[in-house]
Amino acid sequence: MDWRKKRYLKFITILAIIGFACLLFAFNGIQLGLDLKGGAHIVLEAHDTDQRKVDSDAMQGIMNIMDRRINALGLTEANIQLEGVKRIIVELPDIDNPTEAIKVIGRTAMLEFRDEEGEVVLTGEYIKTAEANYDQFGRAVVNFTLNDEGSKLFEKITEENIGKKISIYLDEELLTDPRVREKISRNSGVQVTGYDSLEEAQQDVILLREGALPVRVTVEETRIVGPSLGKISIDKSLTAGLIGLILVGIFMTLYYRYPGFIAAQALVIYGLLVMGILAGLKATLTMPGIAGLILSIGMAVDANIIIFERIREELRAGKTVRAGIDAGFKRAITTIMDSNVTTLITALILAYFTSGTVRGFAVTLGIGILASMFSAIVITRSLMDIQAKLINSPRAFGVRR
Repeated sequence: MDWRKKRYLKFITILAIIGFACLLFAFNGIQLGLDLKGGAHIVLEAHDTDQRKVDSDAMQGIMNIMDRRINALGLTEANIQLEGVKRIIVELPDIDNPTEAIKVIGRTAMLEFRDEEGEVVLTGEYIKTAEANYDQFGRAVVNFTLNDEGSKLFEKITEENIGKKISIYLDEELLTDPRVREKISRNSGVQVTGYDSLEEAQQDVILLREGALPVRVTVEETRIVGPSLGKISIDKSLTAGLIGLILVGIFMTLYYRYPGFIAAQALVIYGLLVMGILAGLKATLTMPGIAGLILSIGMAVDANIIIFERIREELRAGKTVRAGIDAGFKRAITTIMDSNVTTLITALILAYFTSGTVRGFAVTLGIGILASMFSAIVITRSLMDIQAKLINSPRAFGVRR
């Protein structure tokens, strides 16, 4: 294959990379984190009870139940993560009423049936189905059925308490205390009244249907981030990134002449490539993540500077432009790999051992490093080969013989 065909092939390949990255971005977009999109940041802490101590199984159970509750509320893109031994961080981006969501997510939801002596005779662990509705008087109620074992127990309890009250509590709060008139058969459901609205009843349905938390949890911190603050952060970050790219492009062009302009072209392609990768991986972008991307831009520029300085050294030694470019890239690759791989290892360690915003910074930094290495080594070289006629003399690199 002659050099012309290779040049056309490289041109088509670069166009394909740009097109694919743009398609990923167009179809998937970039998911914004809580600090950019707005929402609620909730820190919950688990506590030991008389029945159970907090352990890894209990914490995993809490996270699973909370995940189901959040899905039942219709919230999307929520983030639930463990922090330490007894704490859980819940992030709910873009929600209209975080206060109501917190009430549902953080409640223990321990349902108890108590007799007139106050003894617990049945718990919510036997609930099979639950739904909110209106009764014949137009009052909001919760209807639920019990599984086979619970139905047997409830039949026995109602038979033993005819003429007495059985109180129903949810998290120590009295819901209703009906008087038992007759034995309730196994196939009958149970109705709970005392709700002010259907929405209030639906909240308890979610709690009952998704199960009670294995241990008690308390809300230790709640932080609400407004979407307007996120928009300001995005605008400032985009402005900073664009200014940085423009200044870097101007510097590279003035100092390295046309090869520097080629490096600026590679940086633009690098930016499109990173956005496409983030969109394809459906990664969540946060403010620290943006910081990681901007840092990786600097590393991409650094790689191009190393390459051009090596090429200049080869040209000063008397080599032709093509031989100097080949030798310069070969000499620069080792240095670029060494500097980037060490940073990449650090990013991997941060991503594995940390969580939250630090992990977001590490992930985007790692993606940016990989993209910058590909941009400097492959894209810049391909662009130089495509535009070889414009850099066919040492003077194009600022070298005079």
